[in-house]
Amino acid sequence: MKISKKTVERMKTLTELHGAPGFEDLIRGYLRKALEPLSDEIITDGLGGIFAVKKSGKADAPKVMVAAHMDEVGFMVTEIKKNGLIKFIPLGGWSSDVLLSQKLKVRTKDNREITGIVGSVPVHFRKGGKDKKTEIKDMLLDVGADSREEIEEMGIAPGDSIVPDVKFEVMEKEEKLLAKAWDNRYGCLIAIEVLEALKDEELDCDLYVGANVMEEVGLRGAKASSNRIKPDVAFVVDCSPANDMMGKSDDLGRLGEGTLLRLMDRSMILSKPMRDYMIEIAEDNGIKYQYYTSPGGTDGGSIHVSGEGVVTGVVGICARYIHTSHSIINYNDYVEAHKFLSGLIKGVNTNVVDTLNGN
Repeated sequence: MKISKKTVERMKTLTELHGAPGFEDLIRGYLRKALEPLSDEIITDGLGGIFAVKKSGKADAPKVMVAAHMDEVGFMVTEIKKNGLIKFIPLGGWSSDVLLSQKLKVRTKDNREITGIVGSVPVHFRKGGKDKKTEIKDMLLDVGADSREEIEEMGIAPGDSIVPDVKFEVMEKEEKLLAKAWDNRYGCLIAIEVLEALKDEELDCDLYVGANVMEEVGLRGAKASSNRIKPDVAFVVDCSPANDMMGKSDDLGRLGEGTLLRLMDRSMILSKPMRDYMIEIAEDNGIKYQYYTSPGGTDGGSIHVSGEGVVTGVVGICARYIHTSHSIINYNDYVEAHKFLSGLIKGVNTNVVDTLNGN
């Protein structure tokens, strides 16, 4: 499949932006600039979520919410040592075994981004031997400073955010794309490109397309945005962990096998009416999809229990090695997800909402 140059340029920009939980302003600014020309209006919530609104020509049209999240797993500076090394804590879910010797970058108050390396006591000097596990609390970020004063001169201070320092790459097999933060700049991208594709479509629903903050630290932003929008139906767009490295036929979440139809996770169970609707749209439009369950969660966990309850589905793709510095997606899965989300939105009308709600 021919890869869209415009889409890849957006992927590069979005994945390389710095956006740890609670520090999503750069991504929000990018989304505002991209979504504003495609929308009737832009709305925000008090935590920082941003959504474009496309109004239907139909009176009393149901509200459909499409929600990504802007944040990526990252860290926060907590302490600066006298010798110029930096202590940090995780923002979101990290495993200690993926961090040592990784490049990270600190974003300062004046928006400079300073690169450092995650270090620890060398194996030669460790008590307990070379196989002793190094925990995150024992790791330090080395930005090349020799004193606390030099760190302060760089503008680094406790409370600053940290994310991996990774450049986007098209791999040798060009449908494979390597970057940080596919979870969930994938969602930000599809939000933009589906609204772009539907710009001149007459919909039977009022469409709210955008992204939340602080998903990685407890689905926080989705609580605010769903209370602000009060949707009748919601579709969450998120990137999930692939589990296909062993090459087994029954692996869940396989690159290149299409968009994910998420049946359940720890935050939400897909309702039977929504499952049936999603399968119908996928089958009618020849969309390649795979069933998926997850031990994690998405913003659907907050959205579906907001208000009096909101029927919610997740349109996802999988990536290998999410919640690390480097992750890989298959471009073709993104294309299938784009077709899927577009079809789901175009299919929603008052009768479909009644059916989805069991009426």
